[in-house]
Amino acid sequence: MKNSKAMYALSYGLFVLTARQGEKDNGCIINTAAQVTTQPNRITITVNKSNYTHDMIQATGSFGLSILSEKAPFDLFQRFGFQSGRDSNKFDGFDSSSFRGEDGLRYVSQGTNAWLSCKVVSTLDLGTHTLFLADVLDGDVLNQDPSATYAYYQSNIKPKPQSAPPSQKKRWVCTVCGYIYEGDFLPDDFICPLCKHPASDFEPLA
Repeated sequence: MKNSKAMYALSYGLFVLTARQGEKDNGCIINTAAQVTTQPNRITITVNKSNYTHDMIQATGSFGLSILSEKAPFDLFQRFGFQSGRDSNKFDGFDSSSFRGEDGLRYVSQGTNAWLSCKVVSTLDLGTHTLFLADVLDGDVLNQDPSATYAYYQSNIKPKPQSAPPSQKKRWVCTVCGYIYEGDFLPDDFICPLCKHPASDFEPLA
């Protein structure tokens, strides 16, 4: 293993899980990797069975992890997502931000601080998911950027939902009781629901 410090980055939370079967690469983002032993370096990951990357790992017994840092851009999350489809290649057009290790697996270098190459030694069926126990065969640290957690992704990377635009409707206020009517126009026969005064007792609000 090139650098045992790559294992330290695993303590955090978001990873691009990659697999290769035949000539096809695939990947998705997971947050379920954990180190279980140091002699040998051994980890577990848990992957949803509906995820195609799961099937590739089952078939080949190998996977890679690119450990995401706090500098990971949102478009990386958009590209890989938390699911992988059977008919998509998440690495299309991504060559400048990834590399292929000696094991043949693709790894993401953009927005990551370390990578690990893993070989499955056993599996455990968890119903909707499979837990893979794997030996870490290789890995390296790419930079010293802090690793990203799921909470950090939610707070700092994922765009915040835009607030609704302010209402464009007009408003009138009842000069008797203060009731505010909102709409495109104030009907001539409108009656205040509070004080029962007519529309003539309303005046427009700026």
